[in-house]
Amino acid sequence: MTKSKYYAPKGGLPPQTQLLTDRAVFTESYAVMPKGVMTDIVTSLLPFWDKARFWVIARPMSGFSETFSHYIAEVMPDGGSDRPETETGVEAVLFVVEGTVQLIVNGKPHILDEGGYAFLPPDIDWTLRNISAKPAKFHWIRKAYQNVDGLDTPEFFVANETDIPPVAMPETDGKWATTRFVEPSDLRHDMHVNIVTFEPGGVIPFLETHVMEHGLYVLEGKAAYRLNQDWVEVEAGDYMWLRAFCPQACYAGGPGRFRYLLYKDVNRHMSLAPKL
Repeated sequence: MTKSKYYAPKGGLPPQTQLLTDRAVFTESYAVMPKGVMTDIVTSLLPFWDKARFWVIARPMSGFSETFSHYIAEVMPDGGSDRPETETGVEAVLFVVEGTVQLIVNGKPHILDEGGYAFLPPDIDWTLRNISAKPAKFHWIRKAYQNVDGLDTPEFFVANETDIPPVAMPETDGKWATTRFVEPSDLRHDMHVNIVTFEPGGVIPFLETHVMEHGLYVLEGKAAYRLNQDWVEVEAGDYMWLRAFCPQACYAGGPGRFRYLLYKDVNRHMSLAPKL
């Protein structure tokens, strides 16, 4: 397997001489956040975290994408939290893109290096510390878990991308593949966070139009992405945020691989209960 590279935000602030023109856009059906907008001045601090800051790149918004939040965390050496989650009923995925963290779950330590992945069920006891000598950066995707009578809550697990063979899409000659951390048939899970890889020349050859919401963070490479009626160019460090039913397609022209971390909500009925 080709060694993976993961882009992480660099922070800082552009010079006063830089032109305002950029690729950032927010529409009624999608948003594109280029890597250049993830500067120091847009970070957030969170309760009970020390030596840490967060780029909040998605949050539930009425009338747009409503099921998840997505943070990129930067934690300094020895920083972290003994009370990272302050809301009940929330599940999460962590994906490390830089440095090393120690995740303690129910008193048991787990080391997550680059490519490390953790699924955290709702209301589990967990803490996190950066145990490396440089900043640790990781994605933290949160969702309110949807319980279903007769289905157990999925259990905690850790993995690393390098240990999971990608599954090629049929009839693509391996140019479009997905690294799946959860079996699609496991209905206990109501969200999937996967890694999608396109080799140069790989395409999504039709406009996908579906009920799942998406957050797509580009880990590596560049591509042309079709979002609703628009073609946009994206590269490593960019983020795409799609509401349900936004048409989407992709062409990865190279020269290297194009890879992104993908969130989607799955495996649940569409609630018909009125929102109070």
